[in-house]
Amino acid sequence: MRPRASVLVLGFGNPGRGDDAIGPLLIERLQGWLLEQNMAEVEALTDMQLNIEHALDLAGRRRVLFIDAALNGAEPFACAAVTAADDASYTTHAVSPAALLAICERVAGKPAPRAELLAIPGERFGLGEALSAGAAERTERAWVWLLAWCRAAVGQEADHA
Repeated sequence: MRPRASVLVLGFGNPGRGDDAIGPLLIERLQGWLLEQNMAEVEALTDMQLNIEHALDLAGRRRVLFIDAALNGAEPFACAAVTAADDASYTTHAVSPAALLAICERVAGKPAPRAELLAIPGERFGLGEALSAGAAERTERAWVWLLAWCRAAVGQEADHA
C-alpha cells in the first residue's frame, strides 16, 4: 500500500445542476492529469457535497484545496485561505470547509492542514441544465491555475523533505 498523498484537492458540486458541476469537472480532469504526470503526492477526490466523513480525508494532509462553484464572486475565480472554525453547518446535510477543518482537528487531535478554497462563479444551477458558456470559460482559466497550484504544492513538499 502506498503512503497517503500529503496534498489533497477536493472538489464538490452536483454534476446534474448546471454550473454546480464545476468542482467535479475539474477533479475528473485533474485525476487524469495526475496519472499522466505520475504525481502521487497529490490526491484528487470529488463528492456532491462536503460531509463530516470528509474530515478523515483531510487528516494527515499537509495542504488541501477545496474547489466549488460560487453563486457570485471574483472573476474569473478566487482562491482564499480557509481556517478551521465551528459553525452550524456540521448539523446540516452539507458541511462548510471551515467546519470540516475544525472537525478534522478534533478527530485527528492536531492542527488541520493548510487549506484554501477555489471558488469559480457560476450562472446557472437548475436541475438538468448544462454548464453555461461563462462557467466553461472560467473553468478553463481555473484549470491552468490549478495545475500551477499542484506543481507549487508538490514543489513546497520537496523543499520541506
